[in-house]
Amino acid sequence: MIAIKTQEEINILREGGKILASVLYQVVDKVRPGVATIELDELAEKLIKRAGGEPSFKNYKTVDDRIPYPASLCVSINDEIVHGIPSGRKLKEGDIIGLDLGMEYKNLFTDMAITVSVGNISDEAKKIIKTTKECLNDGIMVVKEGVRVGDIGFAIQRCAGKNGFNVVRELVGHGVGYKAHEEPEIPNFGRKGHGEVLKEGMVLALEPMLIAGKADIFLDKDFWTWKTKDGSLSAHFEHTIVVTKSGAEILTKI
Repeated sequence: MIAIKTQEEINILREGGKILASVLYQVVDKVRPGVATIELDELAEKLIKRAGGEPSFKNYKTVDDRIPYPASLCVSINDEIVHGIPSGRKLKEGDIIGLDLGMEYKNLFTDMAITVSVGNISDEAKKIIKTTKECLNDGIMVVKEGVRVGDIGFAIQRCAGKNGFNVVRELVGHGVGYKAHEEPEIPNFGRKGHGEVLKEGMVLALEPMLIAGKADIFLDKDFWTWKTKDGSLSAHFEHTIVVTKSGAEILTKI
């Protein structure tokens, strides 16, 4: 069942979303060659707790009960699409890094992701980052009460395709708020006029994931990190939004 949030709950999510965005941008400021990804994770957790929240990804289990996610921040580099696990691995000049962070604040959840460069990057890397951000914006622009989930996916897929990129089909956006992941699923592809009808008060996490090469992906041996099968670059952006009668309000912004 898809949950409609109350105005009081949306106010809390708005407050939490602003905190989450602030934390993530502070983490982004620390991205540079030579930084170990575990340092970014430690900073994210410290800042979330200092703000009165809890990291929602840490010890998260999926429905198939595989090993709990061991960190607060998902760190995905180059051909890693999402859910990369922080470690002693150090960032290198030319890398691109996806940072995905969720927070529980006053018993409600928000979710956000951004992909950024590590020093100077290739033209292809610049293009996939720019396009993925545009795809998220295009998806958000179509959201309002009465449109369908397929309309969002169509807008995202059209943006990706016209720029020469593929969308990931196996991984999707989702509802959020009472839990880190709720119904409905929000694929990054779809047909206009198909899928769940959006209603005022729905809170959704839209998150386009684009691939520069073929759309085939696989799950790494750590049971969390999804990667492109051909080793091509991937980028990921995400916002938590609330559906209104006339559009979408982005909650994860400063």
